[in-house]
Amino acid sequence: MKPVQLISPVDGSVYAERVPLGAEAADAVVARARAAQPAWAARSLEERIALVKAGVAKLTAMKETVAEELARQMGRPIRYGQGEMGGVNARTDYMSDIAAETLAPKMIEDSNAFRRYLARAPLGVVFIIAPWNYPYLTTINTLAPALIAGNTVVLKHASQTLLVGERLAQAFHEAGVPEDVFQNVVLDHATTERLIGARAFDFVNFTGSVGGGQAIERAAAGTFTPLGLELGGKDPGYVRADANLDAAVDTLMDGAMFNSGQCCCGIERIYVHESLYDAFVEKAVAWVNGLKLGNPMDPETTLGPMANVRFARVVRDQIADAVKVGAKPLIDSANFPADDGGAYLAPQILVNVDHSMRVMTEESFGPVVGIMKVSGDDEALRLMNDSPYGLTASVWTEDYDTAAGIGDRIETGTVFMNRADYLDPALCWTGCKDTGRGGSLSYLGFHSVTRPKSYHLKKV
Repeated sequence: MKPVQLISPVDGSVYAERVPLGAEAADAVVARARAAQPAWAARSLEERIALVKAGVAKLTAMKETVAEELARQMGRPIRYGQGEMGGVNARTDYMSDIAAETLAPKMIEDSNAFRRYLARAPLGVVFIIAPWNYPYLTTINTLAPALIAGNTVVLKHASQTLLVGERLAQAFHEAGVPEDVFQNVVLDHATTERLIGARAFDFVNFTGSVGGGQAIERAAAGTFTPLGLELGGKDPGYVRADANLDAAVDTLMDGAMFNSGQCCCGIERIYVHESLYDAFVEKAVAWVNGLKLGNPMDPETTLGPMANVRFARVVRDQIADAVKVGAKPLIDSANFPADDGGAYLAPQILVNVDHSMRVMTEESFGPVVGIMKVSGDDEALRLMNDSPYGLTASVWTEDYDTAAGIGDRIETGTVFMNRADYLDPALCWTGCKDTGRGGSLSYLGFHSVTRPKSYHLKKV
């Protein structure tokens, strides 16, 4: 089979390549995972938790290697490369802490006549198709609860981050998780779809594009395999008249530009009350001009290349199309000489934008953000909801009740007040509309990888 090549955005070289599994080898992976699952589920919850946490500890010990590999695989500046490890540990710890209570049977009656209770049973074999933009965090969101709950896991990582799956498997196997309980694989699309269509897996978790999610749903049609799909996003920020201006600029612009804008819940459009609009834009431009675009291996770099030249091309095209019909770019690309017309892309702020422009309605997934002036809550809500996506929304105000009231009217999965681009492991990570379905993290994350099972026991 044709090798999968990982092209480094740093210099365009082939950083790694792997040969995908053939049909027979792929079937054998699934067979081993299914055979290993009953014995893994039979281990105590405490033992499974201990092994998962030990795997994360082994991974954390590799953080310097991980940072360098991430920089070369997907372009994240090395100064930020170890950051995912903090989130991996926090999410694993939280899911471990709530596992006993969440997975414990819920007793309805325990008498001399009846014992009736509800339990949670592992689904069996969980298949994770992970993305490249936060490759460790997005994997651990499902990997940790799936293993803790007694499932076996097959991981297929994105071609842009091939080494991530290998590092995860190495860490967990060194910690004592059996090799057949957690397997990392390289598969092509055809084999992936064939396995899903053959009901090889009991749950499929996919993070990626809307088109990718549609392909997963088509492959699973008629199999009744449950799916967790986190797909596109076009997350808005709304700055009300009572917002803390400096805090809003700092957080929203970081949310728009961090990781070169390649964040599932990154801020892609901002609506600012007319009383703060001019000051917000002025401060936002100064904030962005303080970034340094360059080689991610340089510790001074704060903005690396986009993960692939084709991703940068999408953003460039959106910007160019918007400017042609009246949008005004505020960032001079001359301030970012590393912009090479390829993967290295200068950040951009656009004003004089509206929702007739692709840059305000289609996912950009890059370092560009459009800013619009609004008269108040109703106009902001209309614009925030004018989107096929719904992952997160960021509201800037000084009042909890106001933020919650506005949040009730936003079609989204998570409402933030005075923060953005953040995952709280105690809260469910979920979306609506074309952002997908299902949820991870929180106690509901365990519900995704288990099924209810009822026991009605009668004495005669």
